[in-house]
Amino acid sequence: MPLQSNIARLSHRMLSLPRAKKILLMMAADLLALPLCFLGAMLLRVPDLQIVSQYGWLPYLFTPVATVLVLAACGVYGAVIRFIDIGMLLRTGVVLALVIVASFLVASAYDSTSLPRSGLVIYWFIALSWITASRLSVRAFLRSGTGMTASRPEPVGIYGAGETGARLAQALRAEGRYAPVCFFDDKRELKSRNVAGLKVLRADRIGEIAAQTDMRMIVLALPAVSPARRRELVHAIRREGLAVKTVNSLVELSDDAITSRSIRDVKIEDLLGRAPVPPQRELFAACVRGKGVLVTGAGGSIGSELCRQVMTLAPRALHLLDHSEFALYSIEHELRDRWPHVRLHAHLGSVCDAALVSHILRTGAVDTVYHAAAYKHVPVVEANMAEGIRNNVLGAQVIADAARAHEVQTCVLISTDKAVRPTNIMGATKRVAELIFQAAAETTDADGTTYCMVRLGNVLGSSGSVIPLFRRQIESGGPLTITHPDVIRYFMLIPEAAQLVIQAGAMARGGDLFVLDMGEPVRILDLARSMIEMAGMTEKTADNPGGDMEISFIGLRPGEKLYEELLIGDNTRPSRHPRILCANEYSVHPLLLAKLIERLLVIARSNDPSLIRSAIKAIVTEYSPEPWVGQGGAPTRPAAQPDSAYRRLRSRRPAAAMLFGVAVLQTRRVPPGLRLPANLVSVSH
Repeated sequence: MPLQSNIARLSHRMLSLPRAKKILLMMAADLLALPLCFLGAMLLRVPDLQIVSQYGWLPYLFTPVATVLVLAACGVYGAVIRFIDIGMLLRTGVVLALVIVASFLVASAYDSTSLPRSGLVIYWFIALSWITASRLSVRAFLRSGTGMTASRPEPVGIYGAGETGARLAQALRAEGRYAPVCFFDDKRELKSRNVAGLKVLRADRIGEIAAQTDMRMIVLALPAVSPARRRELVHAIRREGLAVKTVNSLVELSDDAITSRSIRDVKIEDLLGRAPVPPQRELFAACVRGKGVLVTGAGGSIGSELCRQVMTLAPRALHLLDHSEFALYSIEHELRDRWPHVRLHAHLGSVCDAALVSHILRTGAVDTVYHAAAYKHVPVVEANMAEGIRNNVLGAQVIADAARAHEVQTCVLISTDKAVRPTNIMGATKRVAELIFQAAAETTDADGTTYCMVRLGNVLGSSGSVIPLFRRQIESGGPLTITHPDVIRYFMLIPEAAQLVIQAGAMARGGDLFVLDMGEPVRILDLARSMIEMAGMTEKTADNPGGDMEISFIGLRPGEKLYEELLIGDNTRPSRHPRILCANEYSVHPLLLAKLIERLLVIARSNDPSLIRSAIKAIVTEYSPEPWVGQGGAPTRPAAQPDSAYRRLRSRRPAAAMLFGVAVLQTRRVPPGLRLPANLVSVSH
């Protein structure tokens, strides 16, 4: 006990020294030890002291002093020894190699008897060993004295003996918080092999090893595994009574650093969707690197992630636009903390403010615009039609016009699957926004702005989405509310969605409508049951009245579909990216569209729902406010609308159709011999 007490006092005294004195102590220790290291290296090369002495005293002084000076210049002495890591040791090895090369060149220039190169190589090994051993010894001493090693590292198993698992095991051993016990892997070629100093065992031995080693947690080191396989592993491990954590996914691992901070809890998002595809670098950076970028709706779920992805690609400057002060403050603060050297400009205001948008594009020399600003919550927009139309339609028109006026290179609209055969105002306004961008592309020269649209499904964890709602309901004791037992949705991770949007913009040629491969749709009822299980609870049902959490069905909301679609038709073609498709869908002639939108914005100010729906339907002919529900509540497609002279004319002779439409809107009279669609008649009158 007295010895331990003295060690503690000495370690605390060393820790309380000023930083400058600590550095001087390390440098003094190295100045004493490194000459001896150099002498030892020469004696190993030529085991004769008389021969070794013929090189004179200069090499034994120059090389160690040069080593200390270069180590200091490279910041090695500035590292906190208690938290030394493998990165600092690697940097030390590189620095020592540079010193050895310099020593050999100096010796060759000023001494006819140059130093043996093999002796210098031996010095590199001995000096690096000294620096490593001395630092690790001091670290162990300081940690023992301050109680940092009082708590025993937590034994963990690592599932996945690949490169990620090996790097994770090395990082965990170096940090000391976790003690890797072994690897688990089902690959036959890895059976009974040794990886990173740990044995690889079959997965069916997890329970046995846990009982032998007091292991209570398994870390999944499988960043590229499919969600289906991840679900299987999570359920299998939990059946053994063990906790499960995971390494970040490929999308989240934006760099090569894997540490204990890369370990996190398994989230419901990890068990849905499909395995992500890493971005194609040539597409990912094409519209961002070295360019001025504007993100509208920068404080939203998609907008904020777009900002994060853009910042990783070194833009010349990033402009943020959002009408929510708190959202704008939050994302700006985060970005400035993480990327302090990138020029960042936060603009508070609305995309409907044409003067503000024009000012940003003009003064900011913006090259690329990602238009993510929109009202997206179906019931809210359905109850506030006029404001939804103003923000979603007028905002898209302002962005499209300003991009052309200020010669923006690329302008990307973030759209939604709810724009396909919409049953609600939100989806219909997003389809109008798509038509606006299509019309802008048609009226832009080949060398002008490149417009495109990207259609997303639901993004996991976005504001207002079902997953945060279920989490809050579970925390408050339930019940979990679902509108209908047959509701299904497409889901995608927010980082992957943002990466695909950026890559799609780089592929655009003008007027492109890109549809993202959202994988297989997910039944919301199954999602709710999975979240109950992940919370360690059971569902309360008629067969299990003692369950913990009830699921309640509350009925479809106004304008809600049982299922969403990504395409109006089936006319798609592949793109350069395996997860991005190009869709060919109808457009409206720019002059006719301008007249229809002008009338829509006027009618919207009346706040008359029936007039607004008629005005919307005049533009989006497939807009149908009634949800599509078949017998037994199963989702069905609506019956195809009967074709009309106008629709046939628009498909065959668009110019004539445009003149026809403008004539109707200006004169409110149908030309003889042509039949006007009912939706257009209702607006023109």
